Amino acid sequence: MTLVSTPNDLSVSITEELVPSTATKPPCTTSIDFDGLLDPPLVLQDDPTECGGQLWPGGMVLAKYLLRCKMDELKGKTMLVFPLSLHPLRPSRIHLTDLAPMLPLLNHNIALNHPHSPTVAHILGWGSPITPSSIRPSAPDILLAADCAYFEPAFPLLLQTMRELMGPGAVCYFCFKKRRRADMGFVKMARKVFEVRAVEDDPDGGIWGRKGVHL
Repeated sequence: MTLVSTPNDLSVSITEELVPSTATKPPCTTSIDFDGLLDPPLVLQDDPTECGGQLWPGGMVLAKYLLRCKMDELKGKTMLVFPLSLHPLRPSRIHLTDLAPMLPLLNHNIALNHPHSPTVAHILGWGSPITPSSIRPSAPDILLAADCAYFEPAFPLLLQTMRELMGPGAVCYFCFKKRRRADMGFVKMARKVFEVRAVEDDPDGGIWGRKGVHL
């Protein structure tokens, strides 16, 4: 069970009904090249005891899409990444974010892949105030969010944080696997605030679409 704090100091629990336990799996280090799109491959240390320490479908689909279709667009941009313990975009300035328990794993994976890059890990809870002292940049060019739409009570907090971070001209690439009907509720909420478009230029769209992944 994982406890998530809200601005009102309430706590809600995520049970195994939403996120099955994987504590029986041993930690491991693996490499992934996204079907030959990344050379050298990304080296990853996972943590099967934490939801954020594993590879999830939305993150894999998003990373492969960016490598295949958006590398020229992302060059030179400042990016902020919502809970992701990996990213394949070595040339860019990237700020990885997650909750405090995931910070050591984020820093470890940065050291494995980007020891001399400007990639930085930050603690960021959805709904928490965004201040210069808590995270930089406060207005990134690109926001990457994968596998974030999984717990309906947190949707307003996620949307609030996205609104605070995204300035004029910013773009968010948002990818998730639909596991429950309620997961699509976040997309409905986002359409009231942002211009939302489905990605249609991914050659693998038919494959991940049949698996319930949305990008």
